[in-house]
Amino acid sequence: MTPPTPAATPVPLPRAESLPGLTTRPLHHTDAAAVHAVVAAEEVADTGRCGLAVEDLVADWARPGADLPGRTLAYLDGGRLVGFAELAGPGRADAGVLPSHHGRGIGTALARWLRERARAEGATHLGTQVPRDGAADRFLAGLGYGVRWTAWDLALPPGVSVPARPLPPGWTLHDADDAALVDAWRVVEEAFSEWGPREPVPLEDFRARVRARPGAAPWNLRVARDAAGAVRGAAHVVLAGDEAHVARLAVAADARGRGVGQALLADALTCATAHGARRSTLSTDSRGSARSLYERVGMVVESTWVQRVVEL
Repeated sequence: MTPPTPAATPVPLPRAESLPGLTTRPLHHTDAAAVHAVVAAEEVADTGRCGLAVEDLVADWARPGADLPGRTLAYLDGGRLVGFAELAGPGRADAGVLPSHHGRGIGTALARWLRERARAEGATHLGTQVPRDGAADRFLAGLGYGVRWTAWDLALPPGVSVPARPLPPGWTLHDADDAALVDAWRVVEEAFSEWGPREPVPLEDFRARVRARPGAAPWNLRVARDAAGAVRGAAHVVLAGDEAHVARLAVAADARGRGVGQALLADALTCATAHGARRSTLSTDSRGSARSLYERVGMVVESTWVQRVVEL
C-alpha cells in the first residue's frame, strides 16, 4: 500500500468574512489548548462530557499532512479564540464556536469558508461529525447538510472488567516496534477502507498520531501476530489523565471470527488500566458491525453522533 502523494500546488485561500468586533487568522500550533476549550464547551453542553484531549490535537497537527496556515481559520474576540474551522482532509471538516458566542454569525462564516476552501481543493462534498440533536446538528441541518451515518461513543462502566480473551493457537500479542507499526498501519487501512469511500491515511500521518502524541509509550500500539509471525490485528489506545480511549482497532478480513478482535480489545483495556486508566472509551459507527463486539464485552453507549454532509 503506497501513501498518497500530497498536492504540490498551493490552493488559494478563500477570504475570511469580517464580523463586528472580531479578528481572524489561521490557527497556530500554540492554539491547541484554546481550540480544545471551544470543543469541550460545545460537547459538554450537548453530551455532558468531552472526549477530545489536548494531546489529540497536538498529535493531529504534528502530521506531515497537517496544514494549519492553509487549511484553518480562527475568529478571535479581543485576543480570545472563540471559533475555529479546519479542513482536516479533502471533504472532511472540524469546527466549533464557544456557546457564549453563538448567534454572532461566526458559525455561518466558518461554514462558508470551509465550503469555499473544500471546493478549491476539488472536493465534491463536505462532512463533519456532531452530537445528534445538539446545537451544531440543528445548525448544519438548517444549512442543508444531510445525515450520512450514525456514530456512538461507548464506555466501560465503573467496576466492570473485561476478562482476557484467548488468541487462536500459536498467535501472540505484544507492543509494536517500528516495523510492526508499518504492518499495523496496513491492517488498519485495509480494514477501515471496507467501510466505504474514505480518505486514506498516509503512513507518516498514522505514525505521528501514534508516536508523536504527547506521553506516547510503546504499549499504546499492540499487535496480534498469527502462527506464521504476520501482523493480523492491531489496537491503538491513548491515555489522557485517568481516561483511556481505544482510537483504532482492526483485524485483517481473513482472520475475523476467531476472537482476535475481542482479544485485542480486552488486552488494550487491561494495558490501559495497568497504566492508570480508571475509565475506558471508544467510538464506532453504523458503517461497520463493531458495536455488537464492544457491547458483548460490557461497553455501553454514552452518546450518539451523526455525520452531516453537504454536496458542493
